[in-house]
Amino acid sequence: MTVAILHYDGQPLDIERQLMDISRAVCEEDIVEFIRQSWHIIEPAMPYVHGWHIDFICQHLEAITDGVELSDRPYNRLLVNVPPGTMKSLITNVFWPAWEWGPRNMPHLRYVCAAHKVENLSARDSRRMRQIITSDWYQARWGDRVSLARDQNEKLNFQNEVGGFRIATAITSLTGIRGDRVIIDDPHSVDSASSEALRESEVTTFLEAIPTRLTDPIHSAIVVIMQRLHEQDVSGVILDKELGYDHIMPPMRYDPTRHCVTALGLEDPRSEEGELLFPARFPQVVVDRDERAMGPYASAGQFQQQPTPRGGGVIKVDWWQPWNRPEFPPMDFVVASLDTAYTTKQENDFSALTVWGVFLSNNTVAQATNVARRDGEGFVATERVYQEGTPRVMLVAAWQERLELPELVQKVAETCRERGVDRLLIESKASGLSVSQELRRLYGHEDWAVQLINPGAIDKLARLYSVQHLFSEGMVYAPDRHWSDLVIRQCEVFPKGKHDDLVDTTSQALRHLRDLGLLTRSAERIADIDEQMRHRGRPPEPLYPG
Repeated sequence: MTVAILHYDGQPLDIERQLMDISRAVCEEDIVEFIRQSWHIIEPAMPYVHGWHIDFICQHLEAITDGVELSDRPYNRLLVNVPPGTMKSLITNVFWPAWEWGPRNMPHLRYVCAAHKVENLSARDSRRMRQIITSDWYQARWGDRVSLARDQNEKLNFQNEVGGFRIATAITSLTGIRGDRVIIDDPHSVDSASSEALRESEVTTFLEAIPTRLTDPIHSAIVVIMQRLHEQDVSGVILDKELGYDHIMPPMRYDPTRHCVTALGLEDPRSEEGELLFPARFPQVVVDRDERAMGPYASAGQFQQQPTPRGGGVIKVDWWQPWNRPEFPPMDFVVASLDTAYTTKQENDFSALTVWGVFLSNNTVAQATNVARRDGEGFVATERVYQEGTPRVMLVAAWQERLELPELVQKVAETCRERGVDRLLIESKASGLSVSQELRRLYGHEDWAVQLINPGAIDKLARLYSVQHLFSEGMVYAPDRHWSDLVIRQCEVFPKGKHDDLVDTTSQALRHLRDLGLLTRSAERIADIDEQMRHRGRPPEPLYPG
């Protein structure tokens, strides 16, 4: 039996219809309520779990929908960096377009939704949005506003009866498509972000193609949602070039030094360092487990939205030992390490030089080891302590510049002369061969020698790992200078950084000093002494009586 009640205009209305009108009105006011109510359509077996960050993201998308104006421009550029599994793709690629079409009565809007691959992310979200649009729940509420065109209803490209459409495509295949909303969801894969060529191609597409894909250059919106995978990924370029994007950046673990405040005056509500972003879905035990599996690089980029672990990745900032005295100690051997790229074009790499000096620390270092000595019938363990000066290495100079060949050769020679270099190392590659020939021709009479280094098939990351222990054991020093800070910061973000020229010179120099035996670790020195003192049996009888 249907129970009729009187509506405000005196007309009879059944309860079911009244509840639907309430549902419709609430969804039209609030995209978060729309998400709650339509969730069952795409995830019938999984209950909806809410987090504050969903409200946070949705408030900024609503500002775009409402045409909010900032002081100098429309609010229509948004960058969202949030961890995986926090509904970023569902919110922006599925629910928001469906909400704008029906509940907000904007079915004319055209959406271009791009990802690094169309086969997975783009196709999945296209299917989910169409699922919502065509559902009985949606059609009962907004079917008078939105119905899909029969002649354009494909998996990756569907259109409604008033001309609005949603196209899913790869970020590198945007030619000829324009939209009122261009949504870029994860423009890089993990693999493409690690490849300089692929990453730069995707960044170039974003910079050069995306701005021309807008229906209205003034009012159309671009929304980028992604995890940080590299310092110079699309997010990094947006932030470095200050392209006018509002930035939403709530990390998995709250970091007070990177507190998120947006152009709308909204901010991350957390205050306790380490407080989790979405504990209802990602509690402490899950985050800890996933961080162990992912490792420091992936955790820093994907969880913390910081494409290098705090404190550094391969080489941590805290491993560098400070040198606070005005003068350097006497050096036993000084080596300069050069990475060559002679050109003044801004898009090319720098030429970079670092200079390193080996010295003995003033403080004696006590090291202990267990050895065996003969005592009566057996061997007894005892402890022997060695005290001696320990070799250390100091960064004594560094620079990186874009220089033509003559200027590069001259600057290298001046640095070697000024710093008392004994040996100059240059990687044996095309540009390095030319520079070494010029240096030998013009400065062969100087006190420093030029040596070409062939790293073979060892990649840059493996080279730095091979000298990591020198840093972790406190053998590498640096003074408080702007140029040393440049080296330290570049090492900190490697291999996720924009430049790695100074890193290459660092690994080349320290590896060479290790190979020469000039940077022997304390444990190695003790092992050598023990080997020399090891009991080797009774000495031979003398040939002649004493």
